[in-house]
Amino acid sequence: MKAKNIKINKMIKPYIKRIVKLKFFRNFLCFIAANYIRLVYYSSSWELIGFEDPSRYIDNKKPFIIAFWHGRLLMLPFVWDKKKLLHLLISRHNDGELISKTVKYFGLRSVRGSTKKGGAEALRNMVRFLRSGDWVGISPDGPHGPRMEASEGIAHVSRLANVPIFPIVYSSNKFKTLNTWDRFLIPFPFCKGVFIWGDEISPPKSSSENDIEFTRKRVELELNKISTLADKKFIKFSKKNNE
Repeated sequence: MKAKNIKINKMIKPYIKRIVKLKFFRNFLCFIAANYIRLVYYSSSWELIGFEDPSRYIDNKKPFIIAFWHGRLLMLPFVWDKKKLLHLLISRHNDGELISKTVKYFGLRSVRGSTKKGGAEALRNMVRFLRSGDWVGISPDGPHGPRMEASEGIAHVSRLANVPIFPIVYSSNKFKTLNTWDRFLIPFPFCKGVFIWGDEISPPKSSSENDIEFTRKRVELELNKISTLADKKFIKFSKKNNE
């Protein structure tokens, strides 16, 4: 019986791969994903913490970089006013295409590339957008990790555009963590959630290796700090519910 199932799986697998590659099917997946994100947000109770400083920058039309871990991307559209132009750095890989098409439903624009190898053109575009007064979002551990370790690309963009970085994270009390490199966190509908903005991180003072590394490390530490704060908030919540 087991051998028969293995044979059937081998026969079906090529057809599944073909279906997944179909443009219509991929567009349909993005449509479903966008509506799931809306369902989660509007059916749930969300708390916003630490938005005072980013809000002042936005009100004064001063651009900055939003930094977020790749695994905490899903709910990002709902921390942003779609009337303000936000460009997200999205990888050129297949999963990046799905993300790009999904966030488009929320008025977010995509710049295809990476903060790592082969991403020079994408980083130049991010700098150009910031200098023109727009805002950009970068996942410093994307597109393939290591998880929750920042690359130096975000520090270079910050220096070249001379703009600060504001980290952002979300968490919830009901969620599914995918078995992927980034441990992608998917909140469930009708949950309690929180968005936490971190402290402002100034651009590097110079292009020296030490200054770039200092900013890179600050981004990593601040993102990990607020990730821990957000998750701990719901560890406590779960304990209260179980008492």
